[in-house]
Amino acid sequence: MARYGAQFGPDVTFLGVERCDLDDEATYADADVVVVGAPFDGGTSHRPGTRFGPQAIRTTDYLGHDGSRPSLALRTDGLRDLRVLDAGDVEMPPGDIERALGALEAAVEKVARAGAIPVVLGGDHSIAFPDAKGVANVLGHGRVSMIHFDAHADTGDIEFGSLWGHGQPMRRLIESGALRGDRFLQVGLRGYWPGPETLDWMAAQSMRSYEMTEIGHRGLEACLTEAFAIATDECDGVFLSVDIDVCDPGHAPGTGTPEPGGLSARELLDAVRRICLELPVVGVDVVEVSPPYDHADITAALANRVVLEALSAIARKRRDERDGTAWEPGRPLLDR
Repeated sequence: MARYGAQFGPDVTFLGVERCDLDDEATYADADVVVVGAPFDGGTSHRPGTRFGPQAIRTTDYLGHDGSRPSLALRTDGLRDLRVLDAGDVEMPPGDIERALGALEAAVEKVARAGAIPVVLGGDHSIAFPDAKGVANVLGHGRVSMIHFDAHADTGDIEFGSLWGHGQPMRRLIESGALRGDRFLQVGLRGYWPGPETLDWMAAQSMRSYEMTEIGHRGLEACLTEAFAIATDECDGVFLSVDIDVCDPGHAPGTGTPEPGGLSARELLDAVRRICLELPVVGVDVVEVSPPYDHADITAALANRVVLEALSAIARKRRDERDGTAWEPGRPLLDR
């Protein structure tokens, strides 16, 4: 599995961090985080273009690509306080979804076995199956919970005659035994899919899905607090999967299946920060960024910040655990 580089566009790393080669364990043996690109949109049901997502997420930033990003709020530098490396893109043939997903699972599993957190840049949401399963192959099937931000449940069964696609990965994960249905938390669902039969299947698996009406009524913070208690019960780690279409299209227009009425960019970033501060996150993916449908890089910039928010919060969590400190969100910026 030689480092493929980039399938689409220049061979660059995430904001200038160092490279590694997944065929050479010595190059990532001391990594805390390994970024992996998954340039695949062969599972897309509507608008394509997410094969260009990894490139956009890596590079959409107005600051220098110097491998450093100090967080104003958290007072950490996620790219320097952690050892963050970029393994490049996994070779994912556009016309062969099973081969493509298999290659990604092998890459993610290598990262997890090295003791690093894989951060996967998608790609359509079909990649969530190999991402989460690759981690579960190492930590144990049934020992990893999922917090899944999305407008859509992605629990379809057979779509267009296939078991594989971006509307089905969560069902495949549960059916495989890699993840438990009763430790599967979904945030931000809305709209007009799936139908009653699929919802009945989800209920039978004891999934917990927070639709936007419930979030609006109870508040996002309350829903997250409840989800955290479920996610950490009888599980050793949490996989965070962020479909950028969880946000309202006004905040994330560049995606394949936009659904009005979603979270704001601020709500998503705050939620990702809180998850990575409070929970034992063992894997992250950010998916469904489709640059051809983006406007002024709005969506790519948000996805880039989702990654940085996760890394900054993981770095803060580790510092607090090491030093016996606690981050206080209400303190003034300069009173540190």
